[in-house]
Amino acid sequence: MTAVNELTARALLLDMDGTLVNSDAVVERVWRRWAARHGLDGDEVLKVVHGRQGHASMALLLPGRPMAENHAENRAMLAEESADMDGVVPVPGAPEFLASLTGLPHALVTSADVPLSTGRMAAAGLPLPAVRVTAESVSASKPDPEGFLKGAAELGFDPADCVVFEDSGAGIAAGKAAGMRVVGIGPRAGAHEPTVWVDDLTRLRVTAAADGAIRLVFG
Repeated sequence: MTAVNELTARALLLDMDGTLVNSDAVVERVWRRWAARHGLDGDEVLKVVHGRQGHASMALLLPGRPMAENHAENRAMLAEESADMDGVVPVPGAPEFLASLTGLPHALVTSADVPLSTGRMAAAGLPLPAVRVTAESVSASKPDPEGFLKGAAELGFDPADCVVFEDSGAGIAAGKAAGMRVVGIGPRAGAHEPTVWVDDLTRLRVTAAADGAIRLVFG
């Protein structure tokens, strides 16, 4: 864990995959198959895809290919992922963390679309936050900050008053670009200089202050 052991916020913006839900098994299966179809190295592909919408990953991995083809293939892959929930489990501490946010301002901000995010949260046994920003809600994928800025706006808070929870380099970059502090979750996050980094959500306590602030204590 990093040296910062406490943050105060007015609202929390939560990524899903790798942050609340461990879907790595599905992501690896789907993207390794995709890599094989395109003659790419699966390990190298997996270094790129976490945190981004599929079409954005494809644009990086197959530069020069028409975006219409990326969008079409991404739609097929989303359907494939939505039908595969084998191995989808909660990140350690996620059920307790979400329960501690009851009545506090928070939103899901994910690169998944509605069917995929709904399916994965259900498969992991996690409740969906009332406010959700999904792939359908934005015009640009992470690392663009649009999703987090929309989440803050829907909750009614300034970006500086929000704390992002993320696991990927693209997501952490998006949170920083939005002017927000970032809690990095899990092994991928540590290399991308989040404000705070923890192994999982068991290393976190959430309390509500009398003035409505959210106090996050790590350790």
